[in-house]
Amino acid sequence: MPSQFQFEQWVPFPLEHVFLFFANPGNLPRIMPPKLDTRIDALRLKAPVIWSATEGPCASRPAPAGTGSEIVTSFRVLPFLPFRATWVALITEFEWNHHFADIQRLGPFHSFHHRHGLRPELRDGVAGTVVTDEIELDIGYGWAGRAIEKLFVTAQMKRTFQHRQKVLPELLERDYREDSTKTAVP
Repeated sequence: MPSQFQFEQWVPFPLEHVFLFFANPGNLPRIMPPKLDTRIDALRLKAPVIWSATEGPCASRPAPAGTGSEIVTSFRVLPFLPFRATWVALITEFEWNHHFADIQRLGPFHSFHHRHGLRPELRDGVAGTVVTDEIELDIGYGWAGRAIEKLFVTAQMKRTFQHRQKVLPELLERDYREDSTKTAVP
């Protein structure tokens, strides 16, 4: 039986900026806990159709991972050992400035589905974005898998998102400033 996790965070940045940050797979290692030593091993990107139609080639920003993109990452399951686990994710849905979703094609779980949702929200007079994550996963392996989930996976999932919630505002701020200097007129 699949387990479900939900996480939510508000950040004081425009929806378009936050969406492009998450749609860029290059940012994944930046939001993961350092102990996992997450890295991108291969990218097979399919840019969203609207990207080429409305945005055109943008030298200052990589194309987002649209539907059909495949992202191959690896990470350390146990930080003190040199072994890495491979994770292959496939983007299955992509709606500009609203959401995208991915599934695990290859990895440690029997099944894994992750929906990244974003919506604008005003808080205390500040325009920002609410980032939601809905995850449904099934470890498999019956009672043994359920025990592993309770002992390890649930705690690791919470630590991963706590870390992301801690570093995300700083990363968005840094990227936002860099984007502003690139588009500023000299």
